[in-house]
Amino acid sequence: MEEVDNLLKTEIWNGKTFGDLLTLEFLASAAGSVLAAIAILLVGWIFAAWAHRRVTAIGNRYAQLDSTLFDFLGSILRYVIIAFSVIFVLNTFGVQTTSIVALFGAAGLAIGLALQGTLSNVAAGVMLIFFRPIKTGDFVDVNGNTGTVKNITLNYTELANLQNVQIIIPNSEVWGNTIINYSVNPTRRVQWVFGVGYGANLKSAEDTIMSTIMADPRALKEPDPFIQVSNLGDFSVDFTVRVWCKNSDAYAFQTDMTRKVKEALDANGVDIPFPTRTILQAAAE
Repeated sequence: MEEVDNLLKTEIWNGKTFGDLLTLEFLASAAGSVLAAIAILLVGWIFAAWAHRRVTAIGNRYAQLDSTLFDFLGSILRYVIIAFSVIFVLNTFGVQTTSIVALFGAAGLAIGLALQGTLSNVAAGVMLIFFRPIKTGDFVDVNGNTGTVKNITLNYTELANLQNVQIIIPNSEVWGNTIINYSVNPTRRVQWVFGVGYGANLKSAEDTIMSTIMADPRALKEPDPFIQVSNLGDFSVDFTVRVWCKNSDAYAFQTDMTRKVKEALDANGVDIPFPTRTILQAAAE
């Protein structure tokens, strides 16, 4: 009996003896704290999910806003709310959260050193989302890869090239390289170089080229189109032509006019030269 009595009087937690822990009052208090903690975590989880949906909905509601940015901000807000809920629960149980925060800080430093490459992608993803040099739907050239942006995450950027093949690029390579965004401006200036023979009438050739291109409804009259002789080559006199069009028409407009101008020059008798080679055979002795 003396051993049992000593056991009941042994202090084992927060000034409480084993006997104190066996009392109904303490058990009821502990059960209440556990239920309160569960309730706090449940409310925090629900509120975090609601806050995430509300922030994401703002980006989806307005076309001029980037939905990727608001989804990212919503995710940050969600995890912050959950973290505060956990800290509040620990405080209700009398746990000193300062030491826990310090422990997580040390663990975070160690993980950061081990995952430098991954974290560089995350940092670049944050920069891409906040500064938005590209966004979903843009047609871009990134580090030699050309395609339409399908998705931007914290780790990688997804493109679909002209063959609709998926291209995954780490964000550090996107942010750290030159980005060519073809979709930013509403209009673009398309350029061609057409060569004609040295014996051709240059004024006639110039009129044929410009009338053919400007007759197309995709060609914009303003700003003014440009055409000039730009080079006297080995086999041809080269015209450089620049005409403005809508951004969405640029590729089809350029390829269509390349063929139509060639056909128009043929129809008007304008010679289009090509390299030739003359082989002379030495006479037999």
